[in-house]
Amino acid sequence: MAKFVYRMQSILNIKEKMEDQAKQAFAAARGQLTVEEERLQRLIQRRIQYLAEGAMLRQQVLDPLKLQENKAALEYIKEAIIEQGIRVKKAEEALERARVVLQEYRIDRKTHEQLKEAAFEEFKREIAKEESKEVDELVSYVYGQRGHAKEAEEMLSIQ
Repeated sequence: MAKFVYRMQSILNIKEKMEDQAKQAFAAARGQLTVEEERLQRLIQRRIQYLAEGAMLRQQVLDPLKLQENKAALEYIKEAIIEQGIRVKKAEEALERARVVLQEYRIDRKTHEQLKEAAFEEFKREIAKEESKEVDELVSYVYGQRGHAKEAEEMLSIQ
């Protein structure tokens, strides 16, 4: 029996590899976004701690040096939060770009898989057609042989 060989299998293999690479890039971008979001959360938690510390310092005997340090730390954390927010936004944009690329590769791969399926269906139709033709030839041959046998019997019975 004939074996199905998809003539564009190498292209499909390349598309699958490209999709795998895009999946890895997407996962890496997702991981980077998670790291940046965690850093932002830690900075926000530190800011909350500094705010609580500042409130506590204002309720105790006023120590101008500690209040000034707390205020400076709050300003630093505020800037760090803004910068980290920018990093998170960049990571989100990178994740979105990776998602779009992955989606494009998936569409390409699925298109080639559909082409392969269509080629396989055509292959099956051709095989069925050939088998049908062989069956018809066999039936014709067998029928023809029976016809010759009857003719031979009739000729023998005439003699």
